[in-house]
Amino acid sequence: MKNIKAIIFDAYGTLFDVNSAAEKCKEKIGDKWEAFSNYWRTTQLEYTWLRSLMKRHKDFWKITEDSLNKSMKVFNVDPNMKGELLDLYKILSPYPEVKETLYKLKENNYKLAILSNGTLSLLDHLVSNNNLENIFDDIFSIEEVGVFKPDSKVYDIPVKKYKIQKNEIIFLSSNTWDVSGGGNYGFNSIWVNRNNNIFDELDCKPIKEIKNLNFLNDFL
Repeated sequence: MKNIKAIIFDAYGTLFDVNSAAEKCKEKIGDKWEAFSNYWRTTQLEYTWLRSLMKRHKDFWKITEDSLNKSMKVFNVDPNMKGELLDLYKILSPYPEVKETLYKLKENNYKLAILSNGTLSLLDHLVSNNNLENIFDDIFSIEEVGVFKPDSKVYDIPVKKYKIQKNEIIFLSSNTWDVSGGGNYGFNSIWVNRNNNIFDELDCKPIKEIKNLNFLNDFL
């Protein structure tokens, strides 16, 4: 694509595997670990949307803890595991192709950034723990505007920072609602469809669907 000046990534589920925390505890949790992890993630996202609608903002880390509390009750997971699971969430593993793809993009002089629901301290720790701190030009958190995605004020953050046009940004997310939110705002939104899902029936579709980030270099 021509005239692209910045490539911006969602973090959770796009760069970092949100199931990796529970997976590392699967021997303790048992066969239900994946269903438990998916429920935790779904509840976490629901809480962000509901709190945005109610205008009752809590930061993402508190919401992560709240959604874990409910998920552990639903799946009858030992409550003594709470601290371990939260600690592991702070150091989620990146998907296998992430580091190589990011380094290639960096070599091609694209401005690279993260735009996430996570708090800045949580994202900084996640990036540095995975030795990616020298890759990103910026890490943007929704805490700058106090409302979660897909509110348009979130997508406005990098546009204001870089003083560029919306259509000069590629935005990548594995979350269909986030892809639609970014696309509706005016980004060139790309869906990272890691799990062969069906796109939601929302007004704005992605300009491109890719299986993982390896396919991004071919597209550019």
